[in-house]
Amino acid sequence: MSVITERKRTTIATLRSRLHSQCILCGTKHPRGLRLAFNTHADGHVEAQFPCDRLYQGYTGYLHGGVIAALLDSAMTNCLFAHGRVGLTGELNVRFLKPVIVSQPAMVSARITESLGPLFYMEADIRQNGQIMAKASAKFMEASGTRVSLPGGPEGEDSCRPPPDCEARINALASVVQGADHRGQEDVLCLPPE
Repeated sequence: MSVITERKRTTIATLRSRLHSQCILCGTKHPRGLRLAFNTHADGHVEAQFPCDRLYQGYTGYLHGGVIAALLDSAMTNCLFAHGRVGLTGELNVRFLKPVIVSQPAMVSARITESLGPLFYMEADIRQNGQIMAKASAKFMEASGTRVSLPGGPEGEDSCRPPPDCEARINALASVVQGADHRGQEDVLCLPPE
């Protein structure tokens, strides 16, 4: 059994609250959001339980395929958060293996399979009763200036503040997904504790 690390828990919570609080899947401030609580494990994967409420069904009794894709994408985003990274989905491939049954809880999990500069290869799956029901592979892009360093981190920054162009750096993610090349740029976006 994996042990959740406190540092990764802090990192994912900080990024989610500061950059993703209105997300319909994991945001804590979205008035109608699902508020999925992703747990980070020592091996770097994340997971969250989803109740599969009937509200999210497509065909009677089955979870809607678009909801499944969104859950998988959200898990991969939160996996990046757990590693202090912020990225946008550049490509998402979903395989629907078995119908996900509504009114039965499911577990969604994600992991980074490879990291090549600003490009991250990710995998995620949804399980019910221990069986993989759907899985995804994806490519996520990270923009220059979005790497996060929390106080006391490996960079040794004890008093850090967001740079004045923080919002512009986050918005630059969109251009990265569209093909901009930011390799070799190692700017750090440093988020102070609230």
